[in-house]
Amino acid sequence: MERLNVLTTRLAKSSRAIARRGLSDERGTQLVELAIVLPVMLLLFASVAEFGRYFYTYATLAKAARGAARYSTTRQFDSADITQAKSLAAYGDPLGACAGTPILQGLSCANVDIQQATSGGAQTVTARIINYQYQPIFDLGKLTGISTLSLKVNVSPSVTMKYVF
Repeated sequence: MERLNVLTTRLAKSSRAIARRGLSDERGTQLVELAIVLPVMLLLFASVAEFGRYFYTYATLAKAARGAARYSTTRQFDSADITQAKSLAAYGDPLGACAGTPILQGLSCANVDIQQATSGGAQTVTARIINYQYQPIFDLGKLTGISTLSLKVNVSPSVTMKYVF
């Protein structure tokens, strides 16, 4: 019985020592902190990169629409000139006949709409990018399981200029 008391006392003392040492020991806390912070940091990094790519895509399409509108305002408004303006917007070359390497992946002449209108006595030309869907690298909607965060959206800039030909 006495031996059992000695063992119980030793076990209690060693348990208290382990518990005390465990409370003051900080080994592994950095790993736990990293496990908590890393997913949030990766999500923030992916968000910043994705929004940057989205704005780059929008700016590129807006420049393409502006170039097509400018080209159309200085030419006869016939089917050949409209095709050249569409080729300029999609491929960067008015003489490319809607062939070659597009300025953005997935862009074609079918995505460019050019219309002439008269409003208030002035003729205008409007160039629009239509039905162009942005393709994200990090689809935040799929990563987080929240479909409203998805960046698979249509990008549709348009430019209207006064017709001067």
